[in-house]
Amino acid sequence: MLVGREERPVLTINVAVLLAVIVFLLIRRRVQARSRVDQSVTVALALTLGVLVAQTGFGRWILEVVGSLANGISQIGQ
Repeated sequence: MLVGREERPVLTINVAVLLAVIVFLLIRRRVQARSRVDQSVTVALALTLGVLVAQTGFGRWILEVVGSLANGISQIGQ
């Protein structure tokens, strides 16, 4: 037993939030200044973010909302 030992705070980073910030910052850049490598990295990060978010309750909610909107639009067109 250690006497007087302080507990250190633990910093946790949600990977999905970190990727969302990175993708947001990459997308805000000017389109003319992008290289093919930069575009590929942005697409890869966005896809990874989508996979991480899709497994959460928020991702399922987005899927339900988009699905109901698509269903409503397809029924209007008939």
